[in-house]
Amino acid sequence: MSKYFGVTHLTEDDLKEEGFKSLGHNVRIAKSCTIIGAENISLGNNVRIDGYCTLAAVGDGYINLGSYIHISGNCSLLGGAGIIMDDFTALSWGSRIFSKSDDYSGKFMTNPMVPEKFTGGSEGLVRLFKHVIVGANTVILPKVSIGEGVAVGALSLVHKSLDEWGVYSGIPAKKIKERSKELLSHEEMLLEE
Repeated sequence: MSKYFGVTHLTEDDLKEEGFKSLGHNVRIAKSCTIIGAENISLGNNVRIDGYCTLAAVGDGYINLGSYIHISGNCSLLGGAGIIMDDFTALSWGSRIFSKSDDYSGKFMTNPMVPEKFTGGSEGLVRLFKHVIVGANTVILPKVSIGEGVAVGALSLVHKSLDEWGVYSGIPAKKIKERSKELLSHEEMLLEE
């Protein structure tokens, strides 16, 4: 093993004592991640979360990750109002999911240090259905559902729900074309093995 480069991800054995709501098999989380509210986070099988990610699920918040999930480095999942990522979903480098957001209009005060009675904003479940892939540095805002099989291009802003099996991109994200369902046959073969 190198003097400078070694094991970078904690294994499920390392994670067993961390108090996750549930923890599947073959789970890998980079040592450099920040996890807040592990008791509100469920992890399925075959999950990898790379370096410098933040997962926060405090209070009534929660994060539920299915199986065969990959979250690339430098991503943030802020699950104050709930985030669900179904099986075979992936977030590319630097993507952000917000299930709560401040009101930027000036009608309310902002930030978590101000008592809630003085703040406004938007909050609601964010759900990524099976086979969703989100491109690098994409931002997903509260109350959004991304339908099965959707691909979201890099640098997109998702502020409304997206219909299944489409390719979306832009600010705001708009449908570009249909996405192939051929990957479903590969899923079938994988699950048969």
